[in-house]
Amino acid sequence: MTYKLLIVDDSKLARMAAAKAMRALYPDWDRVEASNADEALALAKDGAFDVALVDFNMPGRDGLQLAADLKSSNPSMHLALVSANHQAEIIARTKAIGAAFLAKPLSEQSLGEFLKEAVRQLDSAKS
Repeated sequence: MTYKLLIVDDSKLARMAAAKAMRALYPDWDRVEASNADEALALAKDGAFDVALVDFNMPGRDGLQLAADLKSSNPSMHLALVSANHQAEIIARTKAIGAAFLAKPLSEQSLGEFLKEAVRQLDSAKS
C-alpha cells in the first residue's frame, strides 16, 4: 500500500538523506519536503500525510511545536522527531505528544523500524 510522507528539515542535506533512506525502504510512497514549520503546515492543509519526519532544531517554530500542531490537526499521523539533541527532556516531550524519537544522523535501520511500525498500524486501521 502507498502512503504519503512529509519530511521537514531546514537542512537540504538532511532532507536528501532521509528521502534516500525512505526510497530504499518504500520506493512507492509519495514524499513531500518542507524546509520549515510554516511550509509544512501549509502543505498539511492541502493534503493529509500518513507519516512525518520532523527535525527538532529549525529556525522559527521548533520541531516539537510543529509536531504538536501536526498531531492536533491529524491525530492518526505517525510522526517522528529527528534530532541530534538526545536530552532526556526532549525525548520525554516527544513521547508525550505521541511521537517517536529518531537520533541524527538518521540511519536507514532506525527509519526502517519506525516506518515498519507505522505501516503495521496504518494497515490494521484500514482493515
